[in-house]
Amino acid sequence: MRAGAGPEFCRRPRGVLRGAALTLVFAGVIGTAAATGSLPRRPSAQEPPAAAGAGAGAGAEEGTGAAGFADRSPSSRTALGAAAVDPGTAAFGPIAPGPTPEPTPVDRDALARATADAVADGKSGKQAAEEFVSRSGDRWSAVYDPREYAEFEQTLDGSYTGVGLSARRSGADGVEISRVRPGGPADRAGLRAGDRITAVDGRPVAGRSVSEVVSLLRGDGVTGSTVTLGVVRDRAAWTRTLRRARLTTDPVTVRRLDDRAVLVRVTAFTKGTGERIRTAVRSAPAGTGILLDLRGNSGGLLAEARTAASAFLDGGLIATYDMDGTQHAVYAEGGGDTARPLVALVDGGTMSAAELLTGALKDRGRAVTVGSRTFGKGSVQMPSELPDGSVAEVTVGRYRTPAGHTVDGEGITPDVLVRQAAGARAERRAEERARTVLSGLGGGS
Repeated sequence: MRAGAGPEFCRRPRGVLRGAALTLVFAGVIGTAAATGSLPRRPSAQEPPAAAGAGAGAGAEEGTGAAGFADRSPSSRTALGAAAVDPGTAAFGPIAPGPTPEPTPVDRDALARATADAVADGKSGKQAAEEFVSRSGDRWSAVYDPREYAEFEQTLDGSYTGVGLSARRSGADGVEISRVRPGGPADRAGLRAGDRITAVDGRPVAGRSVSEVVSLLRGDGVTGSTVTLGVVRDRAAWTRTLRRARLTTDPVTVRRLDDRAVLVRVTAFTKGTGERIRTAVRSAPAGTGILLDLRGNSGGLLAEARTAASAFLDGGLIATYDMDGTQHAVYAEGGGDTARPLVALVDGGTMSAAELLTGALKDRGRAVTVGSRTFGKGSVQMPSELPDGSVAEVTVGRYRTPAGHTVDGEGITPDVLVRQAAGARAERRAEERARTVLSGLGGGS
């Protein structure tokens, strides 16, 4: 399947799609799904505090951040996906049986029948599927119509339709702009970092999560459609109507901190991200350490996370996961840089594939992790084509770190804890703490 070309549906047993055979740790929903009501439920009081803070401190960008990605493994677009066709390959294969966390049960056959019955009765198959999934209690499932799924695929390839801004939590109930993309619709409308968003298309943002606000900004994913923002700057309030545009994301930025440290910030694992991380590591001057900033990273393609892990590991286990009662393992490629000092900076917005990478580096003793407890999203979803052509992604299992720790609902507790708080000052404090730790490892000053 060509990247970004939209889904190519091929019949497989139980309606499973080819080219996207497994979806791992779905971290939220894209704007198109959110607009149609396919939002995950709000975290309950029994869930980790990090869940409630996802996207709060680190914020969210329309094309990345809390808007979310699916971690797809295997995919025909990736090396890991090619290996998945043959479970005996070194990159991907079954492991010895062991204790398997109970996944959220969703009967895919029953889901397909419910959808078919609805279509036969002249009702909406997609709506029937959404109701079925909602009753199942599967927090992370989503249902897409073909257009939404095509938009989803494009998002995974690093492009999206939006207005070009990042948002973060401001105070107890507010949302503010944390970054404006130069030349994007928001920039052309005169918006800037620090402006508070009070409403999107007349809907107040008070009480909404950052991911919900981002989803409203993205709307239906149609280039050229408009969205009206209520904005407050200092004591002035006004509205701006912006026209959405097709934008590309830049998920990896590299910055030299000093003579002995390089910061590599990764906001999402879209196509090509892993290789860019590997290039950044190889290009870093000899003797420098790496500060890998994964704050606010809500995931992406599993194959890209695997490539990123391979930049720092010389083979070995990255994660295990179960699917329909069978356990599998994902391994790193050989030849990574295992000597360079490495610190991974995380927070409550570090989700899914970013947690998988964090867990691998932490459990393998390759990195010191710094920050606050990660989100706790480690479930596995399988995309299936339904009789009406829509696509449902439902939970079929959960993954574990190399040491056997379950991430889903628990998150990863860093080696060095830094209290998470909203705002740029708190983010700088966390980075300073990480730099201090890196200095102690022999990287940075």
